[in-house]
Amino acid sequence: MPKILALYLDDSGPRNPDRKLPEKFQFRDWFTLGGYTVAEEEEGVIRTKHAKFCEKWGITYPLHSYDIRASTNDFSWLKKSEDKDHRDFMSGLSGLLLDIPVTGHACVIDRPGYNDRYREKYGRQTWMLCQTAFAVVVERAAKQAAKLGRKLRVYVEEGDKTTDNMIRAYYRDLRSKGMPFAGGGAAQYAPMSQEDLFKTLHDLDFKAKSSPMAQIADLYAYPIARGGYDSDYSPYQQLKAHK
Repeated sequence: MPKILALYLDDSGPRNPDRKLPEKFQFRDWFTLGGYTVAEEEEGVIRTKHAKFCEKWGITYPLHSYDIRASTNDFSWLKKSEDKDHRDFMSGLSGLLLDIPVTGHACVIDRPGYNDRYREKYGRQTWMLCQTAFAVVVERAAKQAAKLGRKLRVYVEEGDKTTDNMIRAYYRDLRSKGMPFAGGGAAQYAPMSQEDLFKTLHDLDFKAKSSPMAQIADLYAYPIARGGYDSDYSPYQQLKAHK
């Protein structure tokens, strides 16, 4: 059996390039597909640390990044907790994310910038943002896997049937056709050839929100995305400091 590097991905933001901007939004308007890579034999470490953290705080539901940040839904209790309890929870969560053997990965697409660059040229034929993001983040992880002498297994948090089928099609095209934009300006990034992608990409699967591995991907994707707009964002700075 080949040695496997696993890539776990979650998304953040609407994937359609057309979006009416809300009157108020906290940061910039992005779509992100991100998470982390981990050697397959290290996955048990993540599951064990996740289980211990949840047991300590009596959590029997998914660690959902948005709900934690906003103290809503299952995490509405964070609003009612004492300041010290809130700090202890957030500190423990940071410790969990920084103490696992992973490498953060993400492709973050700025929606207004994307439309400014491509709308006039392609009109209504512009791609869904997830098509670009998937190709970029998977190819980067595939380069890491190849460098380590491993195959890449890709896991994406499951969505609706249509979205999951789109992801399956993107994956098949990467293996059979290679990077969809390997020429022109993309050449400076030395994209992997179709042959190397075919050899490196092992398989694709989907994970439910209940999966600890998918939850960690969710918790990695947001700070990496926000870091592109707010480089002083503390969770992003912590990830960088811990390399």
